Amino acid sequence: MLRLPANDTFMARFHTSALINQLQSDVHTLSAIVQQDFSALTDRQLLQQPTPEQWSVAQCLEHLNSYGLYYIPKIDEALQRGISVNLPAQERFASSWLGNYFATSMKPGADGTVSLKMKAFKNHTPSAELDAQVVLQEFIKQQRQLNQLLDFSKRTDLGKLRIPISIANWIKLSVGDTFRFLIAHEQRHIVQAQRVYRSLFHPEAIR
Repeated sequence: MLRLPANDTFMARFHTSALINQLQSDVHTLSAIVQQDFSALTDRQLLQQPTPEQWSVAQCLEHLNSYGLYYIPKIDEALQRGISVNLPAQERFASSWLGNYFATSMKPGADGTVSLKMKAFKNHTPSAELDAQVVLQEFIKQQRQLNQLLDFSKRTDLGKLRIPISIANWIKLSVGDTFRFLIAHEQRHIVQAQRVYRSLFHPEAIR
């Protein structure tokens, strides 16, 4: 069972505009990596698994797409709701201890390591039989949508609007923490996809 801290040790506070700018920069970087490293690969290469137990590049991306298909519409709905009731944007955003825990535990370190390893939930486990190009283009499309939503989020309060998480709808995170978690989760699995890419096609780059 996942044990979570019972205090505010993991709370974090941000200047809202700086946080949004950083998240948009992260999204741009993720999209650029996928387009530069993976777009030139053939379908066979995108679907190639290093071992039967390890995901292919396409499976890593499809796993992320499954989260985006859930969270992107939820974020959009929440932001539309906040704007419709004139919930004003705030200069500061305070992450909850739970939201910050999820975001920071997902985000890979500078060396690519992650602090929390967990098995993918069944509804987010990708098939090995995929249309690789559809998967690739869906990921790129979702990054454009995320960037647009981050722009949109400048108009309302990221802290008061809440979204149920995909694996337990009784747990809700603020829109700000949802953005942080979702993008950190993308960073985690793009690092994984890059490892697969290097191990299969550029083993000389592995040290």
